Amino acid sequence: MVAAGREWARPGRPLHTALLQHAADAQDLSRDVLRLTADFARSPHSTTRAGSAVLAHLATAATMSSHAAPHFTETAEGALSLPRSSNPTDRHYLKNRMVIDHASARAFLRRTSESLRDAAKELDDHLGFHRFLSTLTPRESPALPPPRPSGRHR
Repeated sequence: MVAAGREWARPGRPLHTALLQHAADAQDLSRDVLRLTADFARSPHSTTRAGSAVLAHLATAATMSSHAAPHFTETAEGALSLPRSSNPTDRHYLKNRMVIDHASARAFLRRTSESLRDAAKELDDHLGFHRFLSTLTPRESPALPPPRPSGRHR
């Protein structure tokens, strides 16, 4: 880690400010993913087999995204504690903890992205199957032949 993680901050901006912004952005993402998941769960599409698979991926994305913000916040907390720490062992521990927390937050965001991608792929596959079926079925129903007279009535 370079200069206590300064590679994460923009020039002229304190590290903790950038990390807190990451936490805020992750929190916004988490809220959006949770809303999407709840909306899809209320839709009639969630009751189909494909919809159930999509919902499972969305639920995973909601869970993963909810874990990212606290890890970014803990990284920011470490960045704020670092200047107050005079003990080299404490500073080393804080720096390592910051790296781990930041890496964890990024991993949760990556897993969120993967789950959202899997949900989209599931939907695309399902819609592709329906498009394929629509090419196999006739667009217009052919006219039914007139009923044949029965042998019992004349």
